[in-house]
Amino acid sequence: MSILCAALMLYGFFSGLYLAPADYQQGDGFRIIYIHVPTAFLSLAIYAFIALNSIIFLIWQIKLADILAKESAIIGALYTFIALISGSLWGKPMWGTWWIWDARLTSELILLFLYLGYIGLRSAIPEERRSGKAGAILAIVGMMDIPIIHFSVEWWSTLHQGPTLAKFAKPSIANEMLYPLLAMILAFALFYVVILLFRLRIEILKRNFHTQWLQQWLGPKLRGPE
Repeated sequence: MSILCAALMLYGFFSGLYLAPADYQQGDGFRIIYIHVPTAFLSLAIYAFIALNSIIFLIWQIKLADILAKESAIIGALYTFIALISGSLWGKPMWGTWWIWDARLTSELILLFLYLGYIGLRSAIPEERRSGKAGAILAIVGMMDIPIIHFSVEWWSTLHQGPTLAKFAKPSIANEMLYPLLAMILAFALFYVVILLFRLRIEILKRNFHTQWLQQWLGPKLRGPE
């Protein structure tokens, strides 16, 4: 999975930065979409995944769902931060300003605060079950921001451009630009999965460090070869 992620990212970067033609309106400035679009898309998808696992945890008390939600939050917050920064870098030459209280930008900023609030709340409560329940409630309530972000460019008059990837029947982006963008979205998604699995393993080991099954499993590894 890591190799596929690296291969897709290399293809996306090389094709997007060097092979794709310049946009007829934005020039080479459009190339920031190969960072901005994947991180913005995944900022929403990861939060939805957190909310889904939060619902599962609250209803069925499945610990794995709670761990998946908790360990996804820091990655989602990072993606949201990158999306906001890359959007500002694009907005300065295109709009003439680093930031504007546009509906899409403002709702995405709120999403970052939701991520940070979730992380802070879970860190403030030491007991895992209580921490999980409190975080789950916050994540579910915060889900109302996701459709606002997605439909903001359609519900309100904004400076942010309308959807492009959602219109496959009538694409508004050339294939030379589209294929690297899809590769980058998949690469960032795989990167999220790889990091999540790594963090998931660490968290499971940490929560079960004093259990008998883990001590038996770790025993030969800690002793080393005879």
